[in-house]
Amino acid sequence: MKRTPGFFITGTDTEVGKTLVSGALIVKLRETGINTVGFKPVVAGTYLDHNGQSLNEDLETLRIASKLPADQVNHLCPYILDQPAAPHLSAKAKGIHLESDVILKAFHEISRNFDAVIVEGAGGFLVPLNQDENLGDIAQSMNLPVILVVGMRLGCINHALLSCEALKTRNLPIAGWVANTLANAMPLLHENIQTLKERIAAPYLGLIPSLPKDLGKASDMPYSLDALQFAAQHINTP
Repeated sequence: MKRTPGFFITGTDTEVGKTLVSGALIVKLRETGINTVGFKPVVAGTYLDHNGQSLNEDLETLRIASKLPADQVNHLCPYILDQPAAPHLSAKAKGIHLESDVILKAFHEISRNFDAVIVEGAGGFLVPLNQDENLGDIAQSMNLPVILVVGMRLGCINHALLSCEALKTRNLPIAGWVANTLANAMPLLHENIQTLKERIAAPYLGLIPSLPKDLGKASDMPYSLDALQFAAQHINTP
C-alpha cells in the first residue's frame, strides 16, 4: 500500500496535548517548505464564536497551523459533532453512524492537495468509532507512522506503555513520542521521562514545557499560532 507522507498523532488519553503537538508539527514542517495540512477523523464538541458560527477548537487549531481560510475548515474533518463526548456516543445521540469509508475518502482527498498530512486522533488510540471499529483501525488503514503524545501526569507511564503495546499489536511503526507538560508540572517529571525513555523503543522527540501564561489556551478556543510556534521549538521531527 502506498504510504501518504505524514504522521498519525495519538495520545495516552484525552486532553494530553495531541492538538498542540499536531499543530506544532504542522508549523514545523511548513517552515521547512513542506506544504502540510492537519486532519481529524472525527471531532466531538463545538462552541459558538462571536458571530454565532459553530466551531471546534481542535479543527480551528489545525486550520490556523495549516494556514487555511476559515471557510475551508470543514475539509479537515468529515464528522463534526456538537456534543462533547466519546465520538461514537455523540454520533449515536444524533442518529449518525460513523463510517470508516467516509473518513478514509476525506483523508485521501485532502492528501492529494498537500505534501504531507498530520492526522490527529480523537481521545486515546482505541476510542470506538462505531460498533465494530475504533480509531486504531483508522490508523492502520491510513498506513501512517504514529507519534505518541504522553501527557505527563500521574499514571502516564502505564498509559504510555499500554498504548505502545497496542500499536505494536497492530504492527504500526512508532515514529517517536513527545512528553507534554500539562498546566501543572508533575512531581519527578524528568525521572518519569527517563523511565519512559528506557522502556519505549522509539525516538524521544522532546519535552514541551507548560505554556507561558500569555500563550495559554482558554476553554473553547484554539491555540494561537504563537503557542504552536513555542511548542514547535521544543520538539524534533522524526
